[in-house]
Amino acid sequence: MSGMLHAVSFDVEEFFQVANLRAFVSREQWDDVPSRLDVGMERILDCLARRDAKATFFFLGWIAERHPEWVRRCVEAGHEVASHGYEHEFLQDIGPENLARDLERTEEALEAAGAPRPVGFRASTFTLTRATWWAVDVLTERGYRYDSSVHPVHHPTYGIPDFEPGISRIAGPSGRELVEFPVATWPLAGRNLPMGGGGYFRLLPGWLLRAGVAGLERRGRPAAIYLHPWEFDPDQPRYPAPALKRFRHYLNLDRTLSRLDRLLERFRFGSLRQVLEERGELQPGRPA
Repeated sequence: MSGMLHAVSFDVEEFFQVANLRAFVSREQWDDVPSRLDVGMERILDCLARRDAKATFFFLGWIAERHPEWVRRCVEAGHEVASHGYEHEFLQDIGPENLARDLERTEEALEAAGAPRPVGFRASTFTLTRATWWAVDVLTERGYRYDSSVHPVHHPTYGIPDFEPGISRIAGPSGRELVEFPVATWPLAGRNLPMGGGGYFRLLPGWLLRAGVAGLERRGRPAAIYLHPWEFDPDQPRYPAPALKRFRHYLNLDRTLSRLDRLLERFRFGSLRQVLEERGELQPGRPA
């Protein structure tokens, strides 16, 4: 096993809350769809325990209110619990005032479930972009110490292609700063290629993912990997989404667990907060 500590995280949301399936399950229907969260969460926590790895779980506030037992289990297992917002809304659709209320509601749900007040945040679908940079001020005003919402890639929905792909400090319009920890990318021909998780984790061969993490380690850069509980649930219901969205959502769901297990076997993994503290980017134990 390698010596560098990398970060692994999970965006805790239901399979029907993802952007690819928005057209098939409206917000008003969420409470009527049977939850399958237990399937993925059990497999993830078992895998982490087996490999003695820690992780960050970015919970939706909506999930924390309805499934507080999973927040408690993550805390009891020594994992970090962070904020993924309340209802998985894109930053460009929510605005500054609504984001502040959204964060507050999520914080209340997490604390009511037994978690400490979160110090980390990840926006829905990595929608912290230059157009939504105002969100940095909202986060710092609420005491957040790090963010993992910028994806330094080309993408039609999100991304800042020329953004620093490693850990950096960012400032909002007010000048207040926090740490940015983007998910992993690989530099090639002047571009950052996505490899840090989600559909790319399921699309790329396992050996290539491991080679990518090893390459980042040789460069002295910790990798941040992210996944979702629904990616460990190959038996989830299928929706008749357009072909590309079906491909993105359902590809290789039966391989996610084994690929994660092999990655955890080869490399040291902890939470985003652990990596940032170990590298001196955050002071250990400092409250929000």
